[in-house]
Amino acid sequence: MNISSPSRNFAVATAIALVSGALCWTFLHHFHMGGADFEWSYRAARALLSGQNPYLNTPPGAIPYPLPAALVALPFVPFPAEIAAAIFFGISSGLLALGLIRESPERLFIFFAYPYWAALITAQWTPLIMCAAFFPLALAFCMAKPHTGAPIALTHLSRTGLIAAAVLLLASFAFRPHWPLEWIPQIRAYRYFVPLLVIPGPLLALALRRWRDRDAWLLFLACILPQRWFYDSFILWLIPKTRRSIMATVACSWVAGIWRWYHPPLSMHQVGLWCVLGSYIPMLVVVLVRPSPSEG
Repeated sequence: MNISSPSRNFAVATAIALVSGALCWTFLHHFHMGGADFEWSYRAARALLSGQNPYLNTPPGAIPYPLPAALVALPFVPFPAEIAAAIFFGISSGLLALGLIRESPERLFIFFAYPYWAALITAQWTPLIMCAAFFPLALAFCMAKPHTGAPIALTHLSRTGLIAAAVLLLASFAFRPHWPLEWIPQIRAYRYFVPLLVIPGPLLALALRRWRDRDAWLLFLACILPQRWFYDSFILWLIPKTRRSIMATVACSWVAGIWRWYHPPLSMHQVGLWCVLGSYIPMLVVVLVRPSPSEG
């Protein structure tokens, strides 16, 4: 039986959504993490529905997201936090897979990168944010985690995406007109590193030698913005396009990932060093060694 290409792509993306969602739930359940990173957005969405302030009583150590993240989480409120987070991550992975496979099935190999698994274990937003590279409406999701989404949003601008982002932002102000005044004071405790400032991070400025290449700008913008953990660097896997470059960068990411597993980082500087060595420098090599757009 012949299966049309769109149907096959949808089937593959659905399978990835189901498997990634199931694995995410397995990790969350096994380690008793509840909704993990998705927990705040989930609780904030429930608070909005009950007319409460989502920025009130933020748990110690938790860094709240901008209010648009809570609006995105609204459809998941009927489920327990653990299941809601797994469904959210599964849908995010499935949408990303659909965007990738429509361009080239080989690009699905990015799901083997260590930062993706770091995201899966903690139900992160990174895969959903990456969908903005393929679906203009998904540009709105970049507002849920601006420091991660900005490099993708700025390199994939479109009128449709800007309208979608504006609608989500206006909706957030309709729910709570003064939410930025409640959110900003609570993000002061955010612990981060800036890849460009972590030796050998300054080398990443060499990406601007390929200033005509959109991927070079994505890499440079990502390296000048604050990052928290390995999962934030998953957006860099929008850069490699061939199987060889994808698998080479995946292998480098796992060198850092395995090292981190046996040698837990003691500071954000160490996290930054391993992210730069395991993700950013390999991506710089990919950008610099492939033919520039003017040569193609």
